[in-house]
Amino acid sequence: MKKALIIFTRIPEPGKTKTRMMPRLTPAQCAKLHTCFLKDIFRECKKISADIFVSYSPEGNLLRLKQIFGRQRYIPQDGESLGERMYHAISLVLGNGYDACLLIGTDVPEISCGCLKKAFEVLENKDVVFGKTTDGGYYLVGMKKPYRAAFALDSYGHGKVLKETIQDLQREKITVGYTETLADMDTVSDLQGYRERMRKDPKKKRSSTGKYLAKISWISVIVPVYNEAGTIDSMVRQLETLRGKCEILLVDGGSTDGTLERIPAWIEVLKSPKGRAFQMNLGAEKSTGDILFFLHCDSELPPHPLARIRKVMRDHRAGCFGIAFHSCHFFMFTCRIISNHRVKDRKVMFGDQGIFIDRELFFEAGGFPEIPIMEDYQFSLTLKKMHVKLGMADRRIYTSDRRFPKGTVPKLRLMWKMNRLRKMYRDGVPAERLAEMYRDVR
Repeated sequence: MKKALIIFTRIPEPGKTKTRMMPRLTPAQCAKLHTCFLKDIFRECKKISADIFVSYSPEGNLLRLKQIFGRQRYIPQDGESLGERMYHAISLVLGNGYDACLLIGTDVPEISCGCLKKAFEVLENKDVVFGKTTDGGYYLVGMKKPYRAAFALDSYGHGKVLKETIQDLQREKITVGYTETLADMDTVSDLQGYRERMRKDPKKKRSSTGKYLAKISWISVIVPVYNEAGTIDSMVRQLETLRGKCEILLVDGGSTDGTLERIPAWIEVLKSPKGRAFQMNLGAEKSTGDILFFLHCDSELPPHPLARIRKVMRDHRAGCFGIAFHSCHFFMFTCRIISNHRVKDRKVMFGDQGIFIDRELFFEAGGFPEIPIMEDYQFSLTLKKMHVKLGMADRRIYTSDRRFPKGTVPKLRLMWKMNRLRKMYRDGVPAERLAEMYRDVR
């Protein structure tokens, strides 16, 4: 068969495309994301033996499309409804002597050349072929001659588009076949699904869409605070470098030492009962990020922390930074080594390492258990039980050694005590009892 393929698209203009992803994404990010979709789709289209046409909505600068597709044949869309515009494009192309024509939308960047080849193969025995989407619509329609019944719906914004279209075709005895079912990328939640599939598929990581999504994942930085007068100024200076690049939430547990008065107005402060678990869970509930980053107020971040987090989260659903201390004491060095190897060997991370996690996974795991101590330890145990593979950033986070007493023997005693408390917790001793044995140093 002499084959044709129509890429049916809007011009990726800011504010005109992927608008259902706003305001989480800016208009410019939406346009860039759409451009990435087009690049990935075009890359697969070029792998099959078919002439390519670009049917575009005339609003916008056509040069944007020509920069993506190059010297293809461009057809302005014509018609009042979406159905009329698709019918016009297919009729026009088939009228130029083609034996079969596919029309594909541009909300499915995961389309493959194999999927397109299969669609043409279906047309050898069927009148019409569809590529289903998981939301009840379709991303591909193909035929050997124009069938107006395939485009007769009054509306295309509902979950029964494909079902009702097939009913119209069956009434006219038109045979239908299918190629692969794929996921549309219309909303922010759709992007999250793509990110999860991307972690399992190296090809998606290398795609234009995958690279861009990894770059723009929205991060919520959640800092529980309680009587942090000695550390809050340093934390605010660090957060200032992240201002506008992520969401920043400080969750106060009832500070009485002037901490709140030292927090500038541009930082959102939430009020919570005292207790890191309560505070971090509230921050997570109020956040909007794709990735949640839980940071202790006495921590010192490495350069470019957001980029380092995103790099880890391309391959993992949860992770942390390595930990380090400014103290040169031998036992603090030992604590650093043990803590960092604990992540790799025992799959356990602690809060002072800066835990970051996929938003959906955090709530799937039930959040931090609201217990007075060991909330981070139990959270790690829960993730371990869920077989979540942890990642670690390529730079360490420095944390205060304020909970460690001065002197070699006192430090050793505290390290032994913490190991003993974790053992007691694993043996079923209530967290409330352990909290009584562990003095709050703040």
